[in-house]
Amino acid sequence: MDAVRQQAAGRDVILLTVGDPDQAPPAPVIEATIDALRRRRTGYAPILGYPAVRSAVAARFARRTGRPCAAENVAIVPGTQAGLYFAMACLAGPGDEVIVPEPMYATYEAVVGASGATMVNVPLRPENAFHPDLDTLARAITPRTRVIWINSPHNPTGAVLTREEVEAVAALCRRHDLWLLSDEVYEDLAFARPHISPWSLPDMAERAVVVSSLSKSHAIPGFRLGWIIGPGSLMPHLFNLILCTLYGGPPFIQDGALAALTRDLPEVAALRADYQRRAALLAGILAAAPGCGVIAPEGGMFVLLDVRRVEGGSERFARALLDREGVAVLPCDGFGRSAVGLLRISLSAEDATLAEAGRRIVRCAQALSRAEKATVA
Repeated sequence: MDAVRQQAAGRDVILLTVGDPDQAPPAPVIEATIDALRRRRTGYAPILGYPAVRSAVAARFARRTGRPCAAENVAIVPGTQAGLYFAMACLAGPGDEVIVPEPMYATYEAVVGASGATMVNVPLRPENAFHPDLDTLARAITPRTRVIWINSPHNPTGAVLTREEVEAVAALCRRHDLWLLSDEVYEDLAFARPHISPWSLPDMAERAVVVSSLSKSHAIPGFRLGWIIGPGSLMPHLFNLILCTLYGGPPFIQDGALAALTRDLPEVAALRADYQRRAALLAGILAAAPGCGVIAPEGGMFVLLDVRRVEGGSERFARALLDREGVAVLPCDGFGRSAVGLLRISLSAEDATLAEAGRRIVRCAQALSRAEKATVA
């Protein structure tokens, strides 16, 4: 990546491309992990994870959703990304269709493709704050549809589905006998309204598969500690797949995760407050960028900048921003047709750095606007 190389060479570059938390992880998690290493917890672990860890995930999830969940409903996996891959491999295959609203996270297409299924995209419109058009979603269902895949809080748009929206999607899945795959990695970073998991709804425990992790909520993406929650009938298939790929996860990482799963750590609430404050700070600064529109998130750790009215679109803007001002952001064109012309800006920097990045982005927009007017003149 050019921005990383420039930064390594000594240039003042602010990297806001990846959702990699900059905050320190909770101390109890680190201490428990180090203690586990000292106790030589470095051997093999059970394929689906230690019973104590699976039980802790289940108990935490049951508290949050108000629905029963047991260790037998949980598989421990190395992060949400791996969990989505494993889940999709078990839920769909050649000849099946998977409905995915887009914009969507960049790896979703490959995950569906690896299963052999066909991805069917349903657009999320900016004029609807990137919330789903439920009629359009319903019309996308065919006899070949096997899975509807949702993500809330959403990456990259930051939209947080309402209870009514989750209920409507769940109703479609029940009506058409579909799986509902829910990516909930940003569940602890919902601002506008509480996060709603489909597992919390009646008659969904046998068709809802939820994937999440501690990566964002506890600022430990490098731990690669996540989980799949689903009906007990899914677990033997996951066992066979994980047996052939991972052969279980690191014991010391699972021991560290227990410190996060068995208590409500204050650092989690502080992280959420950080991102909500940073989103408001950056959105306020970017409002002055000429020819651009700011899309403030309802959750997550990104702000979107709409540069569709700027000549050259998001790729040209991002290149100019790096070259002129030393700020690296991510063009969203690879997230789907509905994201073309948008820039995703990570909130993974302290307030002062984020504010400086915002000012540089405004300066770049002003310079591009002046150049465009001069060309027209």
